[in-house]
Amino acid sequence: MLRHTLRVPDPVRTPGLVLTEHEFSVPLDHSRPDGERITVFAREAADPDGRERPFLVFLQGGPGFEAPRPTRHPTVPHWLDRALEEFRVLMLDQRGTGRSTPVGGLSGRTPQEQADYLKLFRADSIVRDAEWIRRELGADRWSILGQSFGGFCALAYLSIAPEGLREALFTGGLPPIGRPVDDVYRATYGTVLERNRRYYERYPADRERVVDLRRRLDAEELLLPGGDRLTGRRFRQIGHMLGMGPGAEHLHYILELPPDSPAFLHDVEAAGQFPRNPIYAAIHEACYADGGATDWSAERLLPDAYADDPALFTGEHVYPWMFEDYSALAPLREAAGILAGHAWPRLYDPEVLRRNEVPAAAAIYAQDMYVHRAFSEETAGQVRGLRAWVTNEYEHDGLRVAGDRILGRLIDLARGRA
Repeated sequence: MLRHTLRVPDPVRTPGLVLTEHEFSVPLDHSRPDGERITVFAREAADPDGRERPFLVFLQGGPGFEAPRPTRHPTVPHWLDRALEEFRVLMLDQRGTGRSTPVGGLSGRTPQEQADYLKLFRADSIVRDAEWIRRELGADRWSILGQSFGGFCALAYLSIAPEGLREALFTGGLPPIGRPVDDVYRATYGTVLERNRRYYERYPADRERVVDLRRRLDAEELLLPGGDRLTGRRFRQIGHMLGMGPGAEHLHYILELPPDSPAFLHDVEAAGQFPRNPIYAAIHEACYADGGATDWSAERLLPDAYADDPALFTGEHVYPWMFEDYSALAPLREAAGILAGHAWPRLYDPEVLRRNEVPAAAAIYAQDMYVHRAFSEETAGQVRGLRAWVTNEYEHDGLRVAGDRILGRLIDLARGRA
């Protein structure tokens, strides 16, 4: 095994934090440890007097998003503040993101080669990266905190390498086990339609604005700052905002801008992060595939209501046409089609989870637009010893807005103190 020999700069001190950067050389394919290698970057954050505390590994949402960049502010409580009371926190830029070896257009590879490469960026590979890193750092066992897709990684960790874990904490990220991916998209579309109803109940004048804009987008070319044409179906995707706490307000404040204004066009373009994070578009559906092919599930199951009502927004859904409407995704168009037809292996081991001995706790958000509550509760019942906290106090971004309280409660639940 190659050891952790990549250069580690001296720690950096920022207000209230000591930050240490790590780069790890890991196999692209862990079943071929002597094959192609990639770099995974991780930043270690610690209190100035807490650099020897046990590790808490933060697994970021996504897929395809790097870890948050840590800061501390004395008047803004944050989950990191609670974590640093007893941990040092290791924030992974999951493979292909941030300062890890990037995934771009994969130029020079055939579509099949691109697809074969991207198959190695799901939760199972991220878990094996984490285990590689744990061994490199000489950690016996460590705790993990999975937010959203990071929770999918945490459940895979409990399935693949529970011996490396001290405890597992989930926020808005308990995925279904063994369910067909179509079940997921039927359920999430129902939630998104309800969010649309609530949105227009709050902002009724926005319905006419959206309908007028959709007519205009069908009739004439409106270019975004990056040069892409804003299509009606692409515009609909800003509805993903409706799953966050202040999301309805953020959406409304975009819609109140004049459509010809640079501000409107910039904000609409920035709302869709697919060009910046191509992994998200390429394997988002695959992250729900606990076995079997996805076959563009969100496209196939799009409710008839969307054909009847041009004012409806979609949510966290990926469609084949995105690889045309987003020029940055065009180089992956054929590979994405191959991935949609790929029969994915299982991510989770039900037998291992039924025998789980790792203390675990999960915050399940009752109205989560992205990770369906009923499926999360079903999963909680299949993981031995996992203690679930179902709450309607927060949306999917609860860890961001009240992280100190949420993390504190999860730690207490996992340790039997609540």
